Formats: sequence, C-alpha cells, structure tokens
Amino acid sequence: MIKRLFACLLLAGCTWPALAAFDVGQLMDDLARHKGGKARFVEKKYISLLDKPVVSTGEMTYAAPDRLEKRTLTPKPELLLLDKEMLSIERDKQKLTINLSSQPEALAFIDSIRGTLTGNRAALEKNYLLHLAGTADKWVLTLLPSDQKIAALVLRITIGGSRSQIRSIEYLQADGDRAVMSIEPIEVK
Repeated sequence: MIKRLFACLLLAGCTWPALAAFDVGQLMDDLARHKGGKARFVEKKYISLLDKPVVSTGEMTYAAPDRLEKRTLTPKPELLLLDKEMLSIERDKQKLTINLSSQPEALAFIDSIRGTLTGNRAALEKNYLLHLAGTADKWVLTLLPSDQKIAALVLRITIGGSRSQIRSIEYLQADGDRAVMSIEPIEVK
C-alpha cells in the first residue's frame, strides 16, 4: 500500500519541499549582519601544570568591523582592546601595545576571532581550513590552521553559536593546553 502511494505521488509530480543546506557561506552572511553588541563571558583555561582550570569572568564589547574589547573582572582586572591592527593590554597599572601587522602569527590568531565576528570568510580561509557542522540554530565552526607556523601554536579553534550569535570559543594549543569561553549576550534596553 505504501509503495503504491509513493508511486502515485511520484507520477502526479508531487515533491517534498527542498531543505536548504546550511553552509559556511550562509553562516558568514548571518555573522556579517551582526554589527556588534555586549556580552558576558566565563573563560576556563586548562593548563597542564595546574590541577584545576583558571577561571575568569567579565564582559566583551564588539563594534563591527574591527573593535573588540574584553574586560576581565575576576580573578584580576584586565583590559584587552583590539582596535584595527593595534592590540592593547592593561593589567596592574601597566599597559602594553602591540602593532599586529608586525606579528603575523598573532595577527592570524586575532583574525580567527575578527574574521568570524565579521563573517569574513576570505580572512579566515587565508590561514585556516573551515569545517561547519550543525544547523543555523546550533552550529559549530572548526578552524584548522593551514600554515605550519600557526599550527605550531594552535591545533584548532572551535566556535559555536546560534544564528548570528557566537556562544562559545575553544582554543586547543599545540602544547595541549586549552581555553574554553562561554559567551552570553547582554540585551540592550
């Protein structure tokens, strides 16, 4: 009976609606439409020399296309500011500023975040192989370094999210240490 019904549907020209595949291009388009915002984060750093992870919390602010501020509140205050090619770090009343254009490996690492936030596929593919899994509502983008100098530092970066929101970032370093950051957007009222 089911075979006959199926055959009748085929002969009558009935078709199932095509499901659009979720791909890297669609994800990048979704991310590119997100122009910024504010979020809370919890970051756990797993370091081989320590018995338990180092946990830090704070807030991040992103303004497209190239300004990212990460303000760590606990365990120690720290401000990390990325503005175009300049990275500034303030900790314990000391400030360090780095021009990333003179640090290609650091710039490639920073571009993994900036490229994802801006939906810039070309910037990501310059230094990483991209693998996407999931759906638009729950996706995981894995970045695998394609350059040996970067691979000597980072084995993979895994970014998870929903639609245009990044919800987690995990870095697995070549030495086995890793960092996992959970991100929760703050609704602006």
